[in-house]
Amino acid sequence: MLKQHLQFKLSQKLSPQQIQLMKLIQLPTQAFEQRLKQELEENPALESGKEESEVLDDPYEDAFDELGDTETISADDINIDDYLSDDEVPDYRTQVNNYSADDDEKSVPYAAGISFNQYLLNQLNTVYLTDEEWAIAEFLVGSVDESGYIRRPLTDIMDDLAFTQNIYTEEEVIEKVLKVVQSLDPPGVAARNLDECLIIQLQRKETHPAIELATSILKKSFDQFTKKHYKKLILKHNISEDELKDAINEIEKLNPKPGGSYSGNTRMIEHVVPDFSIKIVDGELELTLNGRNAPELHVSKDYNNMLQGYKDSKEKSKSQKDTVLFIKQKLDAAKWFIDAIKQRQQTLFVTMNSIMHYQKEYFLTGDERKLRPMILKDIADQINMDVSTVSRVANSKYVDTPYGTKLIKEFFSESMKNEQGEDVSTREIKKILETVIGEEEKKKPLTDDKLAKILKEKGYPIARRTVAKYREQLGIPVARLRKQI
Repeated sequence: MLKQHLQFKLSQKLSPQQIQLMKLIQLPTQAFEQRLKQELEENPALESGKEESEVLDDPYEDAFDELGDTETISADDINIDDYLSDDEVPDYRTQVNNYSADDDEKSVPYAAGISFNQYLLNQLNTVYLTDEEWAIAEFLVGSVDESGYIRRPLTDIMDDLAFTQNIYTEEEVIEKVLKVVQSLDPPGVAARNLDECLIIQLQRKETHPAIELATSILKKSFDQFTKKHYKKLILKHNISEDELKDAINEIEKLNPKPGGSYSGNTRMIEHVVPDFSIKIVDGELELTLNGRNAPELHVSKDYNNMLQGYKDSKEKSKSQKDTVLFIKQKLDAAKWFIDAIKQRQQTLFVTMNSIMHYQKEYFLTGDERKLRPMILKDIADQINMDVSTVSRVANSKYVDTPYGTKLIKEFFSESMKNEQGEDVSTREIKKILETVIGEEEKKKPLTDDKLAKILKEKGYPIARRTVAKYREQLGIPVARLRKQI
């Protein structure tokens, strides 16, 4: 039996302009500057900087709203007077009063220096190699990742050498050349796994009993070492607890990511530029928007002159009409972009201002235990905006506080009730959990069951599985892996 029914679905379609605005809101300061630069390059009707004279009136205000769709309008329909004024072309200054002066920070700071791979190749120049060995060594260096490892099997590298470099060789030859690459600095580079990386570093050290034992442990008992099965290690290697402690101490001095220690790494290090700044002035919070988010933009004077020329000409040729349509399109785009930046500034400031006041106690003290439970909807309801808009601000923006530069989304957390029935932030519980683990006896670290009992005694009745979840979110391993001799 067939049934027919109607289903009504309410959906909201965003215009291309609204989508672009959402993308602008999502951009952090540095990416916003790049987007601004791109728009200035692509739209000649848009210019940055101050005009020689500033006009407060906006003679374009109504014109852009009335012109409608570019594709359906004709040149004869355009009222040139709407775009012209007796005054100079107005300057759409999008600066706001509450922004921080940041004139000296116009360029994005990056780490300088040669690449990590080039650093390794430069060292190879001091080693005698045949032409074939050099080609293999160069290929191996190119396979080193940013952590300093070669993750691919040598058989795959052998195949790639044949197909891409026309070098037909044996795995034993590649292994021999790999040893040469592994002799380069930093120690441990070009290792295929963690234990090989650590062993290479130990072999570069001056030998003594602790180094020899550490090497033996990594070669013969790496799995037991990583799982901290100390009693098994003592029995297997027939050593004392003090000898094991000395060996582990040597291993802990090693660098598990030799590539990360090189300042000229292939990964360029981009410094975070805060989008906001919060200061405490006379006991009150003061919020400013980074001045780099408040550019001065205006419509090009040249485009104004072109429109004036079209108006003054007695005969309107087809090429002139085509030109004025092009000008109108660019002016529309410039006006929209200027308005979008104003909306972006307002959205950013209003959202951060609401977050600041919601978490006033934290921003005044820096005590994470003062963070109130706060979800995106709490802020969205306060400022009468969509949750997705608040999310775009929170997920990609940073704020400079008296306690360091923070990612805004870190201030959001779920809530739970304590024994008094009060809502407390999960961030507060995580902070207490972190403190308890930090103060535990490292020879006998606390299990998740014991941690749950301690938190309950402190007035936070949460289950063991919840403790495990919070511990994992904090990046803290299980009790067995926290164990120390």
